[in-house]
Amino acid sequence: MNKEALTPTLLLHAYAQGYFPMAESRDARELFWVDPDMRGIIPLDGLRISRRLARTIRQDRFRVTVNRDFAGVMAACAAPAPKRRETWINEDILRLYNALHEMGFAHSLECWHEGKLVGGLYGVCMQAAFFGESMFSRMRDASKVALAHLVARMRAGSFRLLDTQFVTDHLKSLGAVEIPRDQYHVLLADALSHEADFFYWPEEVSGATVLQSITQTS
Repeated sequence: MNKEALTPTLLLHAYAQGYFPMAESRDARELFWVDPDMRGIIPLDGLRISRRLARTIRQDRFRVTVNRDFAGVMAACAAPAPKRRETWINEDILRLYNALHEMGFAHSLECWHEGKLVGGLYGVCMQAAFFGESMFSRMRDASKVALAHLVARMRAGSFRLLDTQFVTDHLKSLGAVEIPRDQYHVLLADALSHEADFFYWPEEVSGATVLQSITQTS
């Protein structure tokens, strides 16, 4: 892919067609488009919350914020970790998604503990679809708490699609499923034809409110 020709606007058009970019490694100079045969999603009524995780959320063990440190979340997702020595987030992806954030199309959720950023996630938001890109955790369950807050926020704001791109064992344990490409494109088209409000809730909400949003029936 000609990275000089890849702009934030082109990136949004690609997402609307079901594509997303990746790099082979942190130091790779090239990006490539991905539209997998099987796509990962988390049904907004299917997030799995264990009793231990529910207790952590209810106790507000982490302070969860929105868009307080988008660049910091991206940098943490791009950094090597004990179970992830390599990452697909290179300098071009950092540049492009930070630009999307400045344009209002990319958002982050951060988990803080004693003033330190210990977990979070980021993704792209278009109409009633949220395209989850990556998450990280420096304390137990921090990324799971961020995901729970994201799903609750999406449910409250009338979203229709949470795209996880791929399904890992970690995401599967939280309710992620794989669907065929054709089915994903149907869901994508539907989500892009509806309006949603990522900021329907205030920036910070309690864990009890999050759990209520996740568990209530539509």
